[in-house]
Amino acid sequence: MPILLALLLLIAPPSAHAAVPLTWNLTPATWPLTPDTRAQISDTGTARFTVNGVTIIHRRAPGDLVVANLYLLGGVRLTTPATAGIEPFLLEVSSRGTRRYPGDQLRRAMARTGSGIGVVPHEDYTIFGLRTTQARLDSAWSIYTDRLLHPTLSDADIAFVRENRVAALAQRGDDADARLDYLADSVAFAGHPYGLSPVGTDRSLARITPEELRAFQKDRLVTSRMLLVVVGDLSRERLTTLVRRAFGTLPVGDYTWTLPEPITERVGSGVHLVTQRLPTNYILGWWSGPPAGHPDVPALRVATAILSGRLFAEVRSRRNLTYAVEARFRDRALTSGGLYVTTTRPEETLRIMREELRALQQMTIPTEALSPLIQQFITEYFLDNETTAAQADFLAEAELYRGDFRAGERFITDLRAVTGEDVRRVAQTWMKQLRFTYLGNPAIVNRFTLLSF
Repeated sequence: MPILLALLLLIAPPSAHAAVPLTWNLTPATWPLTPDTRAQISDTGTARFTVNGVTIIHRRAPGDLVVANLYLLGGVRLTTPATAGIEPFLLEVSSRGTRRYPGDQLRRAMARTGSGIGVVPHEDYTIFGLRTTQARLDSAWSIYTDRLLHPTLSDADIAFVRENRVAALAQRGDDADARLDYLADSVAFAGHPYGLSPVGTDRSLARITPEELRAFQKDRLVTSRMLLVVVGDLSRERLTTLVRRAFGTLPVGDYTWTLPEPITERVGSGVHLVTQRLPTNYILGWWSGPPAGHPDVPALRVATAILSGRLFAEVRSRRNLTYAVEARFRDRALTSGGLYVTTTRPEETLRIMREELRALQQMTIPTEALSPLIQQFITEYFLDNETTAAQADFLAEAELYRGDFRAGERFITDLRAVTGEDVRRVAQTWMKQLRFTYLGNPAIVNRFTLLSF
């Protein structure tokens, strides 16, 4: 037992820890909040308020930088296989011109501000973000909101963006990891909205019509879908004025944010074998976890990091069976986790990975032995919180997934409360029934080996 514990506490090198993104643990909630719970809250310079149905979280942060992230809620739940990726597609077309800044005028105006506008697709929402400075906020905000509210959406611009995006997505097949990630999602989450890609597919983007884009822009642009998170040193009065001028005439709509339904029934086979001539074989399997703020999530983070470290030590360092192996933890409204490896000897590698998972599920690590790992998590948490953009994301996740932007304050407390028994229990409860996608030579792997996890 002492030897096994010592090995567990080797944990993992930085590359393995990077597989466990460190963001707030969050719990289920319905959003927007009720009037009683939406009362003005202000702590450490952060407040939440509403302007014309737009929920705003504003964090006063010193400095010249201003970050405004608009979270357009719904994500893949607003699409079908035929329309997957429609919102990011629409927002990218908006970069080709607007009512106030047609054609190249938009790019020239944006260049003068020295600011940036970005689109980040996500399964739960689409982020339309602005990065600017205090001095350029008014002019950059004008361009930013005109792109959202009044894009030209000409047939020529739609065709241009479509061609580029379809070509980029078609090239996904040329990158083994990119293809594996896409296929593994469609297999592991078949029958669930998370089985759809937030960026879409080459097929879905090829068939979305200009009329569908314009209808989506008209029908889905309501303030009840909007969560605006602003981090920067500007007054609430100035921010309120900017929002009211931009969104004051938009309909509120009747959209209500709720967490996606849990995965209760599996659709299709739990193993997907794909033949592709490659120098090695790529394997990725996902298990389905609880909602992002479930009490088990902190222990699942710790358990995943321990497993990732043990896989690295046994499969890569000791056995030299791969150059890449890890356990993954995925932050979404519904969490998930998985096992990833590339190897030329899949049967032997999978056997060792299964043994390491079983060991985690069967033994109880002394709670005091978890302290070094938890302290590293906490250190990385503070490092990850240094950027203004990261603060905006953390505030949004806390608000959406837990119903209170302050929920992240409990992150450290929750981590430190994790016990060795918690780690064993969550590994037994959640790290099971993995659904695998295998890319490479199926002749050298037994599908029942993959089904045994």
